[in-house]
Amino acid sequence: MKGNFFFGLLLLSTGLLAQNTEGNFPPPDNPPEIRAIRTTSPIRIDGILNEADWDRAVPTSNFFRMEPRQGGDYKYRTEVRILFDDKNLYVGAFCQDSLGRKGIRVQDLRRDFAWNENDIFGIQLDPQNLKQFAVAFQTTPFGNQRDLQNFNDSVTDNDWNALWSVRTSRTEDGFYAEFAIPFKSLRYDAVAKGEKAEWGVTFNRLARRDYEITVFPAIPQSFSPYRMTYAARLTGLELPDPSANVRVEPYSLYQNEERTADGRTINESDFKLGGDIKWAVNPNTVVDFTFNTDFAQADVDRAVNNLERFNIFFPERRQFFLENSGIWAGGRQTSIRPFFSRRIGLQGNFNAAPARIDAGTRFTVRDEKKAIAGLYMHQAETQNSAAANFAVARYLRNYGRENNIGIMVTHRLDEASGALGLSTQNNSTVTVDGLIRPSSIWSLVYLASASIDHEQNRAGFAGRFFAGRSANNSYWGWVTEATTGNYNPAMGFIRQTNVIRHNPGGYLILRPKKLPWIRRWDPGFFVDYYHDASDPGKFQQANIWLFPVWIFFTDGSFLSYSIFPTWQNINFDFAPLGVQIAQDDYYYTRHEIRFNTDQSKKWSLSGQLEWGTFYNGKRERVTSGVRIAPNPKMAFTFDYEYNRLRDLGELNSNLETHLSTFGARFAANPRLQLSSFYQYNTFDEQGRWNVRLSWEYQPLSFLYLVFNNTRISGLENPFEQQQTIAKITFMKQF
Repeated sequence: MKGNFFFGLLLLSTGLLAQNTEGNFPPPDNPPEIRAIRTTSPIRIDGILNEADWDRAVPTSNFFRMEPRQGGDYKYRTEVRILFDDKNLYVGAFCQDSLGRKGIRVQDLRRDFAWNENDIFGIQLDPQNLKQFAVAFQTTPFGNQRDLQNFNDSVTDNDWNALWSVRTSRTEDGFYAEFAIPFKSLRYDAVAKGEKAEWGVTFNRLARRDYEITVFPAIPQSFSPYRMTYAARLTGLELPDPSANVRVEPYSLYQNEERTADGRTINESDFKLGGDIKWAVNPNTVVDFTFNTDFAQADVDRAVNNLERFNIFFPERRQFFLENSGIWAGGRQTSIRPFFSRRIGLQGNFNAAPARIDAGTRFTVRDEKKAIAGLYMHQAETQNSAAANFAVARYLRNYGRENNIGIMVTHRLDEASGALGLSTQNNSTVTVDGLIRPSSIWSLVYLASASIDHEQNRAGFAGRFFAGRSANNSYWGWVTEATTGNYNPAMGFIRQTNVIRHNPGGYLILRPKKLPWIRRWDPGFFVDYYHDASDPGKFQQANIWLFPVWIFFTDGSFLSYSIFPTWQNINFDFAPLGVQIAQDDYYYTRHEIRFNTDQSKKWSLSGQLEWGTFYNGKRERVTSGVRIAPNPKMAFTFDYEYNRLRDLGELNSNLETHLSTFGARFAANPRLQLSSFYQYNTFDEQGRWNVRLSWEYQPLSFLYLVFNNTRISGLENPFEQQQTIAKITFMKQF
């Protein structure tokens, strides 16, 4: 019955699809041209565009609509002008809105804001004409900043920070944005004397009220504004000679920490000095140095209740490691990563206590033909772990229009420690990977990796292959991953060992013209099939994800219904949340409903309901979220997860868990903000506070005040840790 229902939806989908014939189109042979004009007087960055030079600049306004329907007329007109002087590239934009101030949608004033929740204008640049790389500078009507790097329109580094400024002004007709991007913040090649530079450039705008995305020049909606093969040509620039420039960012920090465990309380205070130095040796080469590295201001991880057989992936949150992270092999996925920077600076695995990083360096060399990168970090010895050395080297070769092939080598050396009774440990990996784009809608990605534990003289292997077709009307793809039992990247992350996984599937993308309140409807399916790598005939697990309802509405809300038939072979010790599952074969089916309301409004809701059988018992899971943002300077969130297990495992156990998270954010402006959250998990009776005040007192120079408290009462000996941190950073670019 369910199969007939799903097949019927696919037939209906095909009929709807016939109504929407706009498709992908190739990049133009002769890209459009935008001409920059040299200023004749100083430009004041105030978001008003009242200098005479702005009137001299030729406006660009013939944008192309990507969403909610490709092509045709659009509601929100955008006009962009570009100027330059000896130091800066200036971008001025007017974003028309018939409702003016009343039509603005901005959720908060944080830096690196969420893309789909705000009104946005942005510019993407390819100063070296690589066609496979872009830097983006984006803002909202309130002037908060978002900058990022994008690699091949597939890997995005949202945590890359550059020195630039933007100011905005809001009127009854829309909003203005005025950017100043220093040439020293960009990497570009020198041009011969008397010649003019030519860069790749795209513009994009999201008018969030109607989820209208427009771009210049035209780019198919199956891609993003970072697909620089479609970029326009920015001409007329008279650039200063690219020169070595240095960015210095020292810090000082005071930290007080109090720990209570085993009935004892330990109070420690520490004062630290350290910092980072970034040296642009030439337009293609950047070297970073870090010493006495500190990440006190980084976001802390949220608690997770894991009921699956796989390792949980926690993303990197530390700024030094996030920058340029897209260059490393395997960086776009969370199953097989030969290098994962969260291994650095810890006394053990990913959730262990931190260890001091004494010093480190990183370099990147990038031009139109290749990319070379390397990193070395030294981690100090602690009471629980030996000193360690981490090194990774990467070479990536570009060929054709959007293809590349690379090799990466990692090596970890844990030093001997007489105090801890530990001997030297050595671990290495060698990885070959690449991307092939036979056409703009087809992508092939491959990775093959070998690890070596030198002391144990043991080798292991892992590999991943992906083939996918992403077009305006559908997505289809196949992933195969394999990891042997001996594969051990001591500087990396793997989801599971001794496994081969196959994951084919896809979905249609329907945009019914007679239902304008539906932006897209994506019915489809994916299959996950796992078996042993050591014995390919030995089944582990399989499930089918059917989602006949997967609907994005034009106002930004969302609704889905999914079915998960699942087969499990439990032939190992498995006790999720302490509930022992008997070794046996299982079949069960689960159902899921997800929804969220328009998240750009002053209040929004989200939720997820799962129900059905689970191994030999039953499981219900409810998650809900509420966000209230009466204005961009104030936002409150509440998230809740409830798990109920019934008649599960060898003892037919019953278990309930509650995970609650409260958050608040206050902002005087985009540069002065206070954020906090509290989380409590009933499973281990763990409560966690994080409160952070940040003040950007000048561009990329910050004062942080941080308070952290973690208390776990559900242990035989309760544990509590409390930290108070004051940190100031100063950034100077020479």
